[in-house]
Amino acid sequence: MINHLRPAITLIVAMTAVTGIAYPLTITGIAQAVMPAQANGSLIEKDGAVIGSALIGQGFTSDRYFWPRPSATGPEPYNASTSSGSSLGTTSIKLKERVAADVTRLEAAGLAMPHPADAVTTSGSGLDPHVSPAFAEAQVARVAQARGLHLERVSDLVQTMTAQRELGVIGEPRVNVLELNLALDALAM
Repeated sequence: MINHLRPAITLIVAMTAVTGIAYPLTITGIAQAVMPAQANGSLIEKDGAVIGSALIGQGFTSDRYFWPRPSATGPEPYNASTSSGSSLGTTSIKLKERVAADVTRLEAAGLAMPHPADAVTTSGSGLDPHVSPAFAEAQVARVAQARGLHLERVSDLVQTMTAQRELGVIGEPRVNVLELNLALDALAM
């Protein structure tokens, strides 16, 4: 009996060592050597303190900042530990009420209709750090007025911070809200 178990146990130990220890350590080492910022979460620092990640959205509510798209991460918006999309369908009353509340909030802030889709819809993860250039541009007047800046200056900043499609064809143009707001703070200094 032990003659039959020995090869199985040896194989389990060997495969655990290779796939559970050696491979993850090798890949982690390569990632740290080749792209350390991405391997460590694309963290953004300000004055030596980590203030967020370029990969996870944050909630900004002040008129002095650009707002992100809505978050669907449960009771706490932009909570990365509860990352999930909404399971509300197009016929959901709850979804219609949430979108209507977002539209009312945007109109009260002076954003003109029609609103870009990402202004009232959540992303698949509920944590998207980007907004469309159209949604960012729609907020320029509000942010410029709240900060006492010229419209052109804030609009130029949005254009500068707009990332284009990868390789010219992959994805859509997008603006990282946290990076835009940090650039906005630097602009005001």
